[in-house]
Amino acid sequence: MAGMARTLLLILCMASPCTQALAAQASEYAVKAAFIHNIAKFVEWPKQPAGGGKLRLCILGKDPFGEDIAVLRGKPVGRMEWEVWPVGLTADIKSCQVLFIAASAQGGLGQVRQRINGSPVLTVGDTRGFAEQGVMINFYLEDNKVRFEINREAAARAGLRIGSQLLRLGRIVAEQGGGK
Repeated sequence: MAGMARTLLLILCMASPCTQALAAQASEYAVKAAFIHNIAKFVEWPKQPAGGGKLRLCILGKDPFGEDIAVLRGKPVGRMEWEVWPVGLTADIKSCQVLFIAASAQGGLGQVRQRINGSPVLTVGDTRGFAEQGVMINFYLEDNKVRFEINREAAARAGLRIGSQLLRLGRIVAEQGGGK
């Protein structure tokens, strides 16, 4: 219960000075789960996601979150609430609104991008170089703090609009090879 309280407190103060203090207590993936939740609040999908008010977060590859992702299940995001699904490369990943691509799925990144091409799926990862390869949000560590970079072009191609507040907090990254 104490771990959940820490994570919830972290979600409330993601962009404030208290993040650094809490991040020292929370695991790296608890912080990343909180970031995913808050990032979703600043993304505008072209249409209301299907699924009866559910915002589906799919985790592709070996799940690095473990129990740290459980805090999201059922948590509200606007008028929707999170559901979390592990998926494999053969799954219908177009049914995800948010797709976390684990480092273990790095070899299939090109295939994943082809399969969701033009679909409003927010891709998120935490592997060096992912944003330059077309992943929209990519986490990285800097001075033992979780930061994120944003590939605006990839998001625009998917029909997603990232709010200016989020753009100010992240590092903007250009895609290698023009995003094709």
